[in-house]
Amino acid sequence: MTPEREVRGPLALSLLALLGLVLFVSFVALGTWQVHRLAWKTALIARTDQRVHAPPVPAPGPADWAGLTAANAEYRHVQLSGSWLGDRQTRVWTATDAGSGYWILTPLRRDDGSVVLVNRGFAPDGWCDLKGHCPAPPAGEVTVTGLLRISEPSGLFRHNDPAADIWYTRDVAAIARARGLTNVAPYFVDADASGGATWPRGGMTVVHFPNHHLNYLITWYVLALMVLGAGIYVARDEYKLRQRLKSHQP
Repeated sequence: MTPEREVRGPLALSLLALLGLVLFVSFVALGTWQVHRLAWKTALIARTDQRVHAPPVPAPGPADWAGLTAANAEYRHVQLSGSWLGDRQTRVWTATDAGSGYWILTPLRRDDGSVVLVNRGFAPDGWCDLKGHCPAPPAGEVTVTGLLRISEPSGLFRHNDPAADIWYTRDVAAIARARGLTNVAPYFVDADASGGATWPRGGMTVVHFPNHHLNYLITWYVLALMVLGAGIYVARDEYKLRQRLKSHQP
């Protein structure tokens, strides 16, 4: 017969209880945080989907720039008119389903004198010449529809190099400085697809927000239940052991 183990002392039981309590509270807190994250992500997806598929509205002008944020403006379907500044285009390196190449960002000067950078779309490597000069956009007044995007800061691992004219992100302020542009909107516009020239090809904005928060919250709550179950098991085992030892005493 296997001998009974010794009962745990007050210190050991206190440490086990404290550890279990810390783990249980932590897992519940993490699960509850994921509940809030799930609600936020679900609302974000619904709001973005509504904006993307809504009829275009006028792009914000200078009077509205200060109040623009990702929460209230990103992916808004907008429309704007003006004339291309074709001599100040910028290539931003990217990789898409169509292969590696560049986003072609072209400034559009509006009637009020303000400038909006427009991502006219994707063009493969080689569409522009070796010096980075790209075919000029159409002359004259044009009207563009597309999705409003908030300026992208330089990447963590791939930094923009304005001096060498090497760009990895669509950093509006940095591009404006490099191209000598003033009165520039703090956003850019991803142009919709058009039936015109093959390149640049618009309408390639990827609107996708991974939503795994339901899986995460289930995981954390299951771990909390496992800790609770383990605590109940240890407590029952300790109680039964003490009862057995007590019954064997003379």
